[in-house]
Amino acid sequence: MPSMDIVSEVDAVELRNAVDNSRREIDSRYDFRGKNVNIEFKDLQVTLSADDDYYCKQMVDVLRMNLSKRNVDPAVMEVDEKALHTGKTFSLRVRFKEGIETDIAKKLVKIIKESKLKVQSAIQGDSVRVTGKKRDDLQAVMQLARTSELGQPFQFNNFRD
Repeated sequence: MPSMDIVSEVDAVELRNAVDNSRREIDSRYDFRGKNVNIEFKDLQVTLSADDDYYCKQMVDVLRMNLSKRNVDPAVMEVDEKALHTGKTFSLRVRFKEGIETDIAKKLVKIIKESKLKVQSAIQGDSVRVTGKKRDDLQAVMQLARTSELGQPFQFNNFRD
């Protein structure tokens, strides 16, 4: 019986490369010249710090662009609403979503059930397991998950016949 897992993961290597590329781009850009800006990456969290709130937001845009160049979906970014102001610097934290939260998983299972495909779906921790009789049904579930607007990109693992 064919089965697969629907997961939401971030490739840490590509994420690190995107952060490094952003750092290089910011160092070479004219509008950042002479400004005190810094990008730190640690444990799937990026801290952007600058002298001004405007530059923090510009750094987020540069990071988002470099993520898309490295084939990491920028929808996994979770940016703080307001920059934290301490002393002379403003800092923004950017976190990256890993795993499917329970409420999003429930919505995904509901969407799969409403599609009337002959598959069974079950939530298993931070992933959703889908089993069915035909491979075509699982591929239809893949397409359904990709087109659903749940605010998170999905990947598909353990596809077995």
